[in-house]
Amino acid sequence: MAVQNTELQKNLKTRHVTMISIGGVIGAGLFVGSGNIILQTGPAALLSYLLAGLIVVLVMRMLGEMAVINPDSGSFSTYANNAIGPWAGYMIGWLYWFNWVIIVAIEATLLGQMVNMWFPSIPVWVASIVFPLLMLLTNIFSVKAYGEFEYWLATIKVVAIIAFLCVGVAMIAGIIPGYEPQGFSVIKDNGGFFSQGFFPVLLSVIFITFSLSGSEVAAIAAGESENPEKNIIRAINAVVWRLLLFFVGSVSILVMIIPQDDEKLLATPYASVFDIAGLPAAATVMNLVVFVSLMSVLNSGLYTASRMVYSLSLKGHAPKILSKVNKKGAPIAALILSLIVAYIFTMFKFISPNGVFSFLANASGGVSLLMYIVVAVSQIILRRRMEKTNPAGLKVKMWLFPFLSYATIVVIGGIFIAQAFIDSMRMQFYLTSGLAVCTVLSYFLFVRKHDKANGSLQKKVG
Repeated sequence: MAVQNTELQKNLKTRHVTMISIGGVIGAGLFVGSGNIILQTGPAALLSYLLAGLIVVLVMRMLGEMAVINPDSGSFSTYANNAIGPWAGYMIGWLYWFNWVIIVAIEATLLGQMVNMWFPSIPVWVASIVFPLLMLLTNIFSVKAYGEFEYWLATIKVVAIIAFLCVGVAMIAGIIPGYEPQGFSVIKDNGGFFSQGFFPVLLSVIFITFSLSGSEVAAIAAGESENPEKNIIRAINAVVWRLLLFFVGSVSILVMIIPQDDEKLLATPYASVFDIAGLPAAATVMNLVVFVSLMSVLNSGLYTASRMVYSLSLKGHAPKILSKVNKKGAPIAALILSLIVAYIFTMFKFISPNGVFSFLANASGGVSLLMYIVVAVSQIILRRRMEKTNPAGLKVKMWLFPFLSYATIVVIGGIFIAQAFIDSMRMQFYLTSGLAVCTVLSYFLFVRKHDKANGSLQKKVG
């Protein structure tokens, strides 16, 4: 009887993992969403991005501490399984898979809309079907093909951000001909730094935290790299400077150039800055960059969803067939399942956008926050164990442990609960919480007995 191959190949290079980690947080949420944050918050949006970025940096540091010790394609799901219990790994693994499949459906629809805008003869649904299929082919070929494709997509985004930063700094310094720098007067003359008050700053942190999710993909990808320990450390260290440079730096330029109440300019803030600088062609290029960003997120979405459900399958928390890989080491069944479910969700997006799809999207909306909390709790438990059994193995350490770890849990827990008091996010809070409870219940009803049986068998064998 042939033995089923379940081994992923470690073919990702250091440059792949580094660019995956950098590209993970650069998406339409930055290129377009930042304008809406500034409208709601004013120049203090800068503080919102700084606070949200700090939260993500702390979470990634904790995740990095665990990933260096045990690089695994299941990442935080595996760590939760080991630290908190199988039910926790099962719960966060399935929720995270569900969240990324929903994101794939959303990105596919947005790509379809952009293609339809450029080529009206192509229906939105056609492009929405084609792009996920293209990304599936990239992922099926090999993990190296995924890494290479994502490397170049991320490179395009990084080059665009650097070009924007250079143009923005030149404008503020008065180097760009035809543009008169306004200096801090653009902030002072429009109500000051906290023009909308302090509460919108905290509210914006909630929205920004969602848009910053994606850095954790690097910890998942590092498990399929040639040198996991080296790549994880590099990716974790890169989180700090990339968030400061790309998010805080670019938002600083936006608030210094675009008036905080100009809805038209802030609708596409990055393109607007290029327009103001007298570079309209560059503004058009920014639309292409947004397109590339959507492609990148879709590509990573299929990759991440497949690896998470693959890892669940290895633990016996998903059908066994989902851990089968092809000759190139790609989890073919997990990829196809993720694509099929994404297509189903995309169908709901077209036939019931404000009904079924809205329900599904809201149910997945708070998953990233739950994932952050699970990462922090797992890190505290596993760190205590490592300090007793193998303190030398802690090559990456969370700063000011355990105080910052506990503080992170309190802050993220507060953000999660705060959704219940915000009209636009209340439904998301209740649906995500309800889905999490149902997932845990499904574990105890259908999976726990299987885990116990496996545990008893392993003890007998041992």
